[in-house]
Amino acid sequence: MATVFDTAATVRAREETGLEREQAEAIATACREAAEVARPVTQHGLEAALAQLETKLTWRLVYVAGVVIAAVKLIPNPY
Repeated sequence: MATVFDTAATVRAREETGLEREQAEAIATACREAAEVARPVTQHGLEAALAQLETKLTWRLVYVAGVVIAAVKLIPNPY
């Protein structure tokens, strides 16, 4: 989805606050470029990211549990 960004209006608004035209144009350009590369977050995207994080967490938990079990087996039994 394309984002519409009014560079001229942004330049005018920055000039009205006292910025020089060159600075206002640089700000407007940076804002336009940022708007072009921004990706909106969707419900599907959030759910996919959450599923990935859950999988990573599960595997890390399995790894930690294995390390704990191995460490417990290495502790000598005093009896």
